[in-house]
Amino acid sequence: MRLVIADCSVDYEGRLRAHLPAARRLLLVKADGSVLVHSDGGSYKPLNWMSPPARLHVGEPDTELAAEGVLQTWTVQAAKSDDRLVIQVFAIHEDVSHELGTDPGLVKDGVEADLQRLLAEQIHRLGAGHTLVRREYPTAIGPVDILARDAAGATVAVELKRRGDIDGVEQLTRYLELLNRDPLLAPVRGVYAAQLIRPQARVLAEDRGIACLTLDYDEMRGLDDSDSRLF
Repeated sequence: MRLVIADCSVDYEGRLRAHLPAARRLLLVKADGSVLVHSDGGSYKPLNWMSPPARLHVGEPDTELAAEGVLQTWTVQAAKSDDRLVIQVFAIHEDVSHELGTDPGLVKDGVEADLQRLLAEQIHRLGAGHTLVRREYPTAIGPVDILARDAAGATVAVELKRRGDIDGVEQLTRYLELLNRDPLLAPVRGVYAAQLIRPQARVLAEDRGIACLTLDYDEMRGLDDSDSRLF
């Protein structure tokens, strides 16, 4: 992984356009081809990024940009679309690289991992005609718990929690924003699944067009005894 502290401006060109004016930022260049732009705030969410597969080219600025103080022009081109991230670097304060090796991945607690496995096996709980694409679908900002297709063939991304809070909705929102940049997957809709979804999280999810699904862990494991329940 390469970490660069630089004064830079950033322009994203694709299905939409976005501009970040010149400021000091952290640029992360990962071995998988992704490039992420971070500020010293906003928690772990990047200001902008390009997900893999992508190609980074570092070139000299043209005469006009050089006159404005630009030292390097970074062009990050997506391999499967016309999306492009252009970073104009005015100054580099730190530039270090580290070999991180193979990451073992996220190890979830027992119940959450079991919920993921059970829902993958019982994918019909998302709705009739749904099929599983993959568990732990990789993205540049972490794995999506479950990726599926609905009866019409549209992509569905599922985020699973034991307790569904607002943080989980924000996490799924970031995944959806990233996945919808991929023309092979878009449009992607989200499902927020948990044993208990808090009212504030449900309101936020539904406001963002994300469906909510409450899961009964015991019933999914076949341990629910309907004769012992009052209702």
